[in-house]
Amino acid sequence: MSAREELIKKYASDLKEKCGITPDMDLLTKVTIGCGPSIYNADASTVASSQQSELDTVKKNFLIKKLGLKDGPDLDAGIQAMIEKYGHANKHKYRVVAYYLLILHFKKESVYK
Repeated sequence: MSAREELIKKYASDLKEKCGITPDMDLLTKVTIGCGPSIYNADASTVASSQQSELDTVKKNFLIKKLGLKDGPDLDAGIQAMIEKYGHANKHKYRVVAYYLLILHFKKESVYK
C-alpha cells in the first residue's frame, strides 16, 4: 500500500470515528490528491483551528479560490461548523478531513467530479 493510500485510510478513519461520517472514498481520494505534497508534511497536513490566520488561509485559498464561494459571514460559519463537527478536543485536524467536511457543508462535491 502506498503512503497516500495509508493516509487516505487514516482520513477515512477520522471521518468515521471523530465525525460520525462514512466517507465517499472517491471524493476523499480526490480531495487528498488535490492537497498535493502538503499531506506528507507534518505541519502542512493539519489545520490549526485555534489560529485565526490559519482559518483565514483556509477561507481564502480553499473556500474562495478552490470552491469558488463568495466571501461573507457564511464562510466563517461553515468553518466553525467544520470545527464543531471535527471536535474542538481533536488537536490534530487533518487538512484533507477539514476540507472534506467543508465540501459537504457547502455542497460543493461537484468541484471534484
